[in-house]
Amino acid sequence: MRVASLYRYPIKGLSPERLAAVSLLKGQYFPSDRLFAIENGPSGFDPAAPVHQPKLKYLMLMRNEALARLKTRYCDETGELTISHEGREALRADVTTADGRAAITRFFESYMPQDLRGEPRLLAAPDGYRFTDSRSGFVSIINLASVAEFEERIGAAVDPLRFRGNIMVDDLQPWAEFDLAPGQEIASPSGLKLQVIKRIERCAATNVDPETGFRDLQIPKALVTAYGHFDCGIYCRITASGTLAEGDRLEPVPLPAEARVL
Repeated sequence: MRVASLYRYPIKGLSPERLAAVSLLKGQYFPSDRLFAIENGPSGFDPAAPVHQPKLKYLMLMRNEALARLKTRYCDETGELTISHEGREALRADVTTADGRAAITRFFESYMPQDLRGEPRLLAAPDGYRFTDSRSGFVSIINLASVAEFEERIGAAVDPLRFRGNIMVDDLQPWAEFDLAPGQEIASPSGLKLQVIKRIERCAATNVDPETGFRDLQIPKALVTAYGHFDCGIYCRITASGTLAEGDRLEPVPLPAEARVL
């Protein structure tokens, strides 16, 4: 398979940022992915002892489709978050300061008051933790051919960004990613190795058009009708460090002889 594009989602539920290349470290998450979440009222999240929380405790697309109408950019070097709405900059705030975080709270209180169960407070992930939907969601891969085949099945355009993947790949047959069994490794020329964990089950967040913010499709229902499952994409963990760039190829790592089924 070939890497078509790379994306990170610095803030859970908010817009993707395309990257030309990334450095992936063994045992870590995709760089700067799901670093932050917007708490929708008290969540019980404790950064000193982080425990995975249900995504319902945060602002997220499954319930809060208005998030898709915002375009965000996050700068790792400065901690500056920029939010644009309807083509205009609506907020520029430093997430590392109390004043910046308070400004973010005020923005969401004004933008989507009907969606709030309490104060919309920015949460930052401590080292070794991310606000992923899955406890093991370190890196996600989406096969563009699978999305294209799904489009044909349902007779409607499906933006691959609905699936909020980190690595979009092509040069692979539709749904061939599911032939990679859990434990199988795939590698890039840089020495990077990703080990398949599991398929990704899809929720109603994918019903939201990432450009318009409207719920215009029923993706999980359509997946079940077409294929008998809710799945699109695979989760992987990083088992060897390396770089990955658009255009790089990922190839299955041959299993050792003793692991092969005769």
